[in-house]
Amino acid sequence: MSSPSVSALLERIAAAGKAYEHSQEPGSREDLIDLSQSLVAALEIPSEFIQRSFWSEPAKSAHIRLAVDVNLFQHLREAGACGLTPESLSHKTGLDVPLLQRILRHLTATKLVAFQDGKWRGTPLTDGLAEQRYQHSIAFCYDVARPSFNGFPAYFRETGYRQPTSLTDGPFQAAHGTDLPFFDWLVATPPHLSHFDSFMSAYRAGKPDWWDFYPVAEQLVAGFEPGKDGNSDAFLVDVGGGRGHDLVQFARVHGCHPGRLVLQDREPVIATAEKSSRFEAQAHDFFTPQPVRFARAYALHSILHDWGDAEGVKILENLRPALKKGYSRVLFNEIVLSEENPTPAATSMDMMMLAHFAVKERTEREWRAIIESAGLRVVKIYSYPGVAESVIEAELA
Repeated sequence: MSSPSVSALLERIAAAGKAYEHSQEPGSREDLIDLSQSLVAALEIPSEFIQRSFWSEPAKSAHIRLAVDVNLFQHLREAGACGLTPESLSHKTGLDVPLLQRILRHLTATKLVAFQDGKWRGTPLTDGLAEQRYQHSIAFCYDVARPSFNGFPAYFRETGYRQPTSLTDGPFQAAHGTDLPFFDWLVATPPHLSHFDSFMSAYRAGKPDWWDFYPVAEQLVAGFEPGKDGNSDAFLVDVGGGRGHDLVQFARVHGCHPGRLVLQDREPVIATAEKSSRFEAQAHDFFTPQPVRFARAYALHSILHDWGDAEGVKILENLRPALKKGYSRVLFNEIVLSEENPTPAATSMDMMMLAHFAVKERTEREWRAIIESAGLRVVKIYSYPGVAESVIEAELA
């Protein structure tokens, strides 16, 4: 299929712009970004593509990593609309003026900072990046993830261009000279673990949560009948829910939910979970039988994408006996890769999985296959415009 013409793209950009400015229509912001990237792809010639991809963008990310070390974005945020002269910013960051000017010119050219009347000023984007969770995220992505991506060509050439299948022998291990699995390496090499934790808390910030686009009232609250025919009084069980972030947010939005909320994770994680009267915490390994039977719903947020198909089936087989046919729902909050129209948000996460975990994000066909292999059936897939993650609703077959 041929690419859309420039005039057609401009018309679509104008329409998406009106939808965004006038009504904040869901997905219109993301649509504008996607269309803008399509416009660049339609206009850019090969020499410009090479320069942008292999000179401009790598230099930009390196400058942003350097900015973390010298608190550049924090200084610009503190200066606000007044801005900072090259000499003043040099004094604050420790970068000599000629080097600072060259770096900031590139960040200005790539629309990250602004320069006017002899002063540099931050932007809403750099003000956001000045937050600690994004500073840590930048450090993790540059120091840990980027070497893995840079090593793709050599690693796959040496392994005969085959997908990695081992948690201890993949692009990540080759890049960092280790035979440790990803998480074990993070623990052994501070401060990478804390930086990764910040990255995980930040990479979906500002995006809708699963309960924002899954019809909780219609699909879960309606029909919740604790005690009937042995039904549990548990309304929602968050399987592998970490320290409880999702349940805290869910309870805030759905404060009038019926029944109990149950947080489950391994004992060491539960021991550090935030204390809350909104839910009860329970130690549970999802590779063992599910102890809460006949709950209304079991939520698994980004759980199965961390595992291969065989392990995923085992997780579901341990959950299946706890389900009540026609009543219990299993909600998978996962990325569903589009085979025809993939988005960078989804494919970039798939590349993260390829680089670090020897696993993958799945297409709808692949999700249906693994769910059905465990004796469940997909009821419906709920998505939100512009958001990579979907909610796959399933029940006993």
